[in-house]
Amino acid sequence: MESQAAVAMVDQLRHTFNSGKTKEESWRRSQLQNLLSLLVEKEDAICDALKNDLGKHPVESFRDEVGPLIKSVNFALKGLKKWMSGKKADLPLAAFPASASLVPEPLGVVLIISSWNFPFGLSVESLIGAIAAGNAAVLKPSELAPASSAVLARLIPSYLDSTAVRVVEGGVSAGEILLQQQWDKIFFTGSPNVARKVMTAAAKNLTPVALELGGKCPAVVDCLTSSWDQQVALKRILSAKFGTCAGQACIAIDYILVEKKFSSTLVELLKNGIKSMFGENPRESNNISRIVNQRHFSRLSNLLDNPTVKNALVYGGSLDEDNLYIEPTLLLDPPINSGVMTEEIFGPLLPIITLEKIEDSVEFIKSMPRALAIYAFTKNEEFKKKLQSGTSSGSIVFNDAIIQYVADTLPFGGVGECGFGRYHGKYSFDAFSHEKAIARRSYIVDFWFRYPPWNEHKLQLFRSAYRFDYLGILLIILGLKRS
Repeated sequence: MESQAAVAMVDQLRHTFNSGKTKEESWRRSQLQNLLSLLVEKEDAICDALKNDLGKHPVESFRDEVGPLIKSVNFALKGLKKWMSGKKADLPLAAFPASASLVPEPLGVVLIISSWNFPFGLSVESLIGAIAAGNAAVLKPSELAPASSAVLARLIPSYLDSTAVRVVEGGVSAGEILLQQQWDKIFFTGSPNVARKVMTAAAKNLTPVALELGGKCPAVVDCLTSSWDQQVALKRILSAKFGTCAGQACIAIDYILVEKKFSSTLVELLKNGIKSMFGENPRESNNISRIVNQRHFSRLSNLLDNPTVKNALVYGGSLDEDNLYIEPTLLLDPPINSGVMTEEIFGPLLPIITLEKIEDSVEFIKSMPRALAIYAFTKNEEFKKKLQSGTSSGSIVFNDAIIQYVADTLPFGGVGECGFGRYHGKYSFDAFSHEKAIARRSYIVDFWFRYPPWNEHKLQLFRSAYRFDYLGILLIILGLKRS
């Protein structure tokens, strides 16, 4: 994209926004309904693109992207009228008689930069919020998922209002040109390194930014004694690691913490579970995604190439560079200072760190950068409380993983290096809205002690007013003359 074309595009979008069209409920509702039609009618095209970009099975594509988006659009359509109506707010006694409300208004023209690992989910989920809130928007999909980017660029103009919603394809240079423009908000999903560049660009125009980044998400596995509990926990762990874009997800399990006495049992359970879920040869099963590109494949293979990490290998480890395939891999107690424990893995490598007692996991997690999500598989209620109060993370989930992402009633977002800002459901609407404070006052009553000249009696009235001491105010007024 050329700089002049970007300027012209943003000007057109701002003209549309300033016309007031996008603020109308009818426009918002029609665009959301059209987006729903896109998802339903073009499911096959979406799944084909995800297969081309990431080797995702159609069932995984629907479970993780198409299905949740359909649910999110329906949730927004159902709640839109209520979300737009705002809410009442209280005012202090000094404002009596008066009323107040908080009314959401759209921010304006917003930029959405999405990531490659869930190229439809991460693009459209935030776009739902931008449209529902009444904004004009530009979506910049990731060039690392070219098939998905092309489908978005082709389909969105066919279904949505192209004077208010645009898709811009391209690589780093296109992104840089977009970041040079004046936006009313930037919503970025990606890595912390790129996020710093986004924030630097946004700072020049004092543009507010929401950042959805990554982090090393731990799974704390307590000594589960019931075979049923073990099997259910096992499936949820494996799915949240290897069955979700081959671990290429910001909320995928990054490493496991477990007591030493339970570690050998856990390793065997994981080995058997991998075979059960993905077959004796996962490469041929068509049930595990591929690594997105050669650069990320090399990064992951380099993590494994460390001799001390190789010594920790207890399962998997085979690589197929031609097909960008990495076998589900288990590592038992790799060095804490090795790359697999200092970097976000974002792939099908699963370190297992052993502890003397499971309660030590609280201090271990605190010693690491804050996680986007913490998963804990335990039935110990006291331990749950310790994890909840003793750690900081974007979210914490007990006895499951990733389910928080598909919950429209829960905000999704990070803390610290994991990012800031939150979305999903009503929170997506809020992310692209400004909650305007509106106060209404009558002329009937006016408190004379609000105004100079000041005296001690007025000070007493203020003290009573701010304590909501109605009797005190009445007694002072009865004992005073107006000044």
